[in-house]
Parts: sequence; structure tokens; C-alpha cells
Amino acid sequence: MSRLTSGIIAAASALALAACSSPAPSETGSPAGDDTTAPETPTTLTVVTHESFALPDELLARFAETSGLEVTYVNPGEGTSLVNQLILTKDSPLGDVVFGIDNSIATRAVEEGILTDWVSPASTVESAFAGLTPIDRGDVCINADLEWFDDKGLALPTTFDDLADEAYRDLLVVPNPATSSPGMSMLAATVGVYGDDWLGYWERLSANGMRIAAGWTEAYYTDFSGGEAEGDRPLVLSYSTSPAFTVVDGKTTTTALPGTCFRQVEYAGVLAGAANEAGAQAFVDFLLSEEAQAAIPESMYMYPIDESVELPADWASFAPLSDAPVEVDPAVIAAERDQWIRDFAENIG
Repeated sequence: MSRLTSGIIAAASALALAACSSPAPSETGSPAGDDTTAPETPTTLTVVTHESFALPDELLARFAETSGLEVTYVNPGEGTSLVNQLILTKDSPLGDVVFGIDNSIATRAVEEGILTDWVSPASTVESAFAGLTPIDRGDVCINADLEWFDDKGLALPTTFDDLADEAYRDLLVVPNPATSSPGMSMLAATVGVYGDDWLGYWERLSANGMRIAAGWTEAYYTDFSGGEAEGDRPLVLSYSTSPAFTVVDGKTTTTALPGTCFRQVEYAGVLAGAANEAGAQAFVDFLLSEEAQAAIPESMYMYPIDESVELPADWASFAPLSDAPVEVDPAVIAAERDQWIRDFAENIG
């Protein structure tokens, strides 16, 4: 995902519905007149996103122009923080439509009733969650700074077990699963690999000097030693697509470790209580448009949900999806997620 953020903190204004009662009938028994006014059509739309939403400005401007809406973007934080804020404010919604709820937290969003049950008819991919339309997908994986490992003459780790080995002490940074959707994806992946001993695995990572960052942005752009960052950690939790954005002279300076990947799908949905439900639906349809889908790879480091979209040339070499990502049943995530987070907070940090 891109670090760029197009969000502008603002709140949607509710539009008043004016209605007047009819006057008394005339002497003939017919209404003397009816000055009842129809509800005004909303002219504003508030889009709530995670902090890494970054479609091109010209594309967003085109949607505003063609829809005739004044569009405002609100970003309360990364994916997990986004859903938490939507739950806390569901009686007074932050906006009309949301983008950025992923499969590691989607069940909570549905259960808390923050969404309508509408799914875009423009979608060609069946949704796994009521009220959520799939928009993009990608693999959350550990990324490595190839130049750092080459300089040190140290072999790359390849598995989750390797990350807890003494050879990789003090090298890893991971965003907090309690506040970051990539972090939550890694937690789910470790449940998929280690089952009931997932917490024991994280304790091993912690004992091996793992650093916990507040979010993906901090982990990748501050703590990581690769890419554009100048941090001191050559291993970071990011995406399988990230190495396509660190290509220099035809070669990437980073790589994703396919043995550590968890498949992430991001969704959009209409918020319950939206002031502009029709505009919200139009925005979800816009995210599925050919233009928006084609912009997702280079704007947000993700694969478009529409598999017919042509991908950037570098992606075949530097941004492949894992052949065997770790998978966890969404029902298990729904049932256990809150307890996982509590256990992580109490024992890891």
C-alpha cells in the first residue's frame, strides 16, 4: 500500500428534509393546494477510508465531477483503527461509505451493524461478507532488505520459524495487530501455522528482539532499512507487491518471503445511517470501474479484484502472489479475534 494519503478530515453535513402539511380543503371538498416540498437531493458525500487510500487525484476529481457531489475524505487510521472508530461512532456515522475493511476484521464490522446489506451489482466476485463489496487483494508477507543481507553475508529467512532464530535477533519490525490490519493479518497467519501455540510463537519473536510499531506506515517508512526508509530493521511486515516499488536499474532491492504470506482482501460498503446512500453506492461502483481498478496497483500496492486488469510490467517479476498463502477460516477469526488481541496486548505489548 502507498504511504500517500488523500484523506481530508471532515464530517458530512446532514441535509434537512422539508415537509409542509396540506391546508384545509376548499368548499368543493378538493384540496385548496399542496405546497409539500420533496426531499432535497444530497449534494455531498463523505468517504471514510484507511490512511493508505491513495487513488490519483485526477481520478477522484473525475468522480466528483461526473457525480455532481462535493466529496470529502476522512481517514481515522489503519484498517483496524478504522473499524474501531466506525463502531464507536455508529450512532452518528463518520460518513456515508467506507473503503478499507479487510477480511481479518470484516466479521466484526458486520456483526456490529455499521453497514447496510447492499453489495454492488457491478461486482463480479462473490463477497464473503454481507454488506461488503470486494475491491482489491494482496498478500501480507515479511519483506527483506536484500542489500542489507548481501552486505552482512547472512542468508535470508524463509519461514516464520526462521524469524525467531538467534541469527535474526533485533532485525524484525511488525505493526501492532491491535491497531494495524497488516499486523492482524500476520497474527492470523501465525494462528494458521501454530494453532493454539500462536502466542508462544510471538513470545519467541519478542524474546528475539522483535520491534512493534504502531502501524504499517511507521514500520515500513521509519523502521525498515530498505526502500525509501533509513531505519535499522532489515525485516518488516509489508506486502508481496512492495518489492515492485523498490526497483533500481531493473532489479529490486527488497523481496517478499512467500512462506510468510497471508491473503488479504479489502472491501467497501455503505455505512448504516448514511446521509447520502445513493452517492455511497455510486462510489463503491466507481471503485469497481475499469479506471479505478487499473489505478489500484501503482496507487495502493494491491492487486485489483478484477483479474482482467492489466498489471504493471514489473509485477510478474517482483510482486507475485504466494502460491500457498496461509489461510484461516473467517468464522474462526470472528470467534477468536478479540481474545487474540487481548492475549497479544497482555503478553507481547
